[in-house]
Amino acid sequence: MKRSLFLFPILSWLLVSCGERQFTKGEYDDMSEERHLDDKFNETDMRNIADTMVASLAGSWVVKDAKKPPVVLITLVKNRSEEHIDMKSMTDKLRVSLVKSGKFRFTEKEVRQELQEELAYQGESGYVDPESARKKGKQIGANYFLTGEITSRVQEVGSKKYVYYKCTFNLVNIDTGILDWTDEKELRKYYQKRSVGF
Repeated sequence: MKRSLFLFPILSWLLVSCGERQFTKGEYDDMSEERHLDDKFNETDMRNIADTMVASLAGSWVVKDAKKPPVVLITLVKNRSEEHIDMKSMTDKLRVSLVKSGKFRFTEKEVRQELQEELAYQGESGYVDPESARKKGKQIGANYFLTGEITSRVQEVGSKKYVYYKCTFNLVNIDTGILDWTDEKELRKYYQKRSVGF
């Protein structure tokens, strides 16, 4: 009995110490530093892709020959890779970078229903002063569709692993259906498996 009472605290300590560790202290990290904590697509990959595409599109003839910034409708980037990637964040990152460049304007498909409801309220409800009410028929149509997709391929040999990503974007002229610009960004990352215990 005494031996069981002696062993109980030791076994309890072993169970607690072998359990899942908790992260208790945190601090802000430098976003400009590359972090590869695992073999998944990360924010550095997203930033590299967005920066490359923005520089390429901003330097294209589509922008250089335009008298005013083209109006673009961006669709959700498609994920054709073998892993889960937050494509909403990827699409938003690209749109924000393009808007910040000052060379593009964007129309937003996701708010069309809300815009329609607000225009109806302002114009038809009788609650809004007709002088300040927004009028139908004044929205600016998009000149281009911007579409994109990301694919991946994984190669593993022994303890080595290569993950390859290719992200392709296309700018389609809505008037003509012609592909006026396209570009791609390739990323390849290398990982080495560690032996257990090291």
